Amino acid sequence: MQKVATLTSGILLLVVLQLPALYGAEAATSGNLPDVGEVKPSGATIKILPPPSASTEDLAEVLARGEKLEAEQRWGEAVTLYEDTLRHHGADESIAQRHDLAKLHYDIGRRYNDHSFLRTVSTLGERDAYALYNEVLLKLQSHYVAQPDYQALVARGTRGLKLALKEKPFAQRNLAGKTAAELDDFTRGLDRVIESRTITTRQQAVDAVALAAYQGRQRLGLSSTAVVLEYVSGATGGLDEYSAYLTSDQLSDVYSQIEGNFVGLGIELKAQDNALLIVKVITGSPAEASGIRAGDKITAVDGRTTVELNTDQAADMLQGPEGTKVRLVLAAPSGQSRQVTVERRHVDVPSVDEVQMLDRDYGIAYLKLTCFQKTTSRDLDAALWRLHREGMKSLIMDLRGNPGGLLTSSVEVVDKFVEDGPIVSTRGRSSLEDYTYTAHRAGTWRVPLVVLIDGDSASASEIFAGAIRDYHRGTIVGQRSYGKGSVQGIFPLTVAGCGLRLTTAKFYSPSNKPISNVGVLPDTVVQKVAKPVLGLSEVVALDTDPVISAGIRAARLEMAKR
Repeated sequence: MQKVATLTSGILLLVVLQLPALYGAEAATSGNLPDVGEVKPSGATIKILPPPSASTEDLAEVLARGEKLEAEQRWGEAVTLYEDTLRHHGADESIAQRHDLAKLHYDIGRRYNDHSFLRTVSTLGERDAYALYNEVLLKLQSHYVAQPDYQALVARGTRGLKLALKEKPFAQRNLAGKTAAELDDFTRGLDRVIESRTITTRQQAVDAVALAAYQGRQRLGLSSTAVVLEYVSGATGGLDEYSAYLTSDQLSDVYSQIEGNFVGLGIELKAQDNALLIVKVITGSPAEASGIRAGDKITAVDGRTTVELNTDQAADMLQGPEGTKVRLVLAAPSGQSRQVTVERRHVDVPSVDEVQMLDRDYGIAYLKLTCFQKTTSRDLDAALWRLHREGMKSLIMDLRGNPGGLLTSSVEVVDKFVEDGPIVSTRGRSSLEDYTYTAHRAGTWRVPLVVLIDGDSASASEIFAGAIRDYHRGTIVGQRSYGKGSVQGIFPLTVAGCGLRLTTAKFYSPSNKPISNVGVLPDTVVQKVAKPVLGLSEVVALDTDPVISAGIRAARLEMAKR
């Protein structure tokens, strides 16, 4: 089956749920959503932003916070906490183990709240389930950036299955009437038959999973499909933080992100004080039409308060089919509460936003690049010509918080500002993944350039910033970027309308510098500050955003060099 997309989204843009496991650089070969990105199943309507950085915390304190989140079954927040900690502290075995455990729990909950996955569990026959697992392993064998370790893939699938037995959504659907003693007996037997096997080939992995499914049928009456799907998800989810199994709804969401549209409310959220803080409202969205504003807090969803719901549950309740409605209780920054009913509708996500002249005396223009999707090149052209007509003499491009997107889109954007030479090189285990993208002289904008980045600028954003840095084409301002540096391909599967997101290559800047775990260092460092949750004019005002202020100073210096 053909790979239809290559992505570079760092904070997986998939379904706009911003969890590191979903961060992914997604590119179109044919790679944030990137993933971190890395994926909210059906209806990309919200983004759960990471908790405060753990860079100054003692690891014991992180583990204590994580255990509390786990006890409350707030698995998504636990994943984000551990991911953020690993990023700032480096490899730590205890944190890595807790991260993987939380990720397994989180993935089980996500799948069993995904209607398309439940359809697959109900309708996929045993033979097709084995064919699906075999096809997944074939994709790993052919395309994954590293040689698959089949023993480890099966072991993680086994671990995931054992956890699933204790998860309420899985048990309610697959284990009616089974006792704890029966589950323990099955688990012990599963360990004996799987852990004693040597698994070094794809066929041996398929045989081991078939044996696990047989044991599940015989001892618990489990459907083979339910068992095999846990091995599919466990294997792919354990490869790295960006690779994953995609249900059919998740796969559709990926395509929607590539096109820049989805069904939902059109808001980005952050968990805060037993509520959901609205960080951003997308222009033209149902949320904006309903009077929802950035800074509002959601305190209840369809009659259930956010105190009784964890973040994942509240986020799930905001999802739904087009045309359906959700009732929200909102608290304004002033503390005044109100109730609104919002209809879920088609939302177009602008990849180029906040286009304006910041300083007309100096001709300093500004725009925010929110992601790299199919429409980005066209949208950026329209913005640049508009600013040119308004007197643009230099340009500030804000890539803060940009999780990435399509690799080809990032190449097209670099090509608008770099005359010739390599833009980015990709290298994978397969020679088919080795490619160098180059610039073309025609149509190049020569306007002095300033690029704003931060720790959430990832993947495709880092391709752009890295090229601008290497060619000394402009000034990079802000904080070091995320450091994703890998490319994911989207692979539709022949069974059940589902797919895979697999890391297929690492990418390198024009001067052959790696991005993975390194990031792009700014020329001008601005200490990280909390960004105000205000309207557009406040966000870009000099007195409220020191990064933009530093960008303006850099733009004036760039013009002085000309």
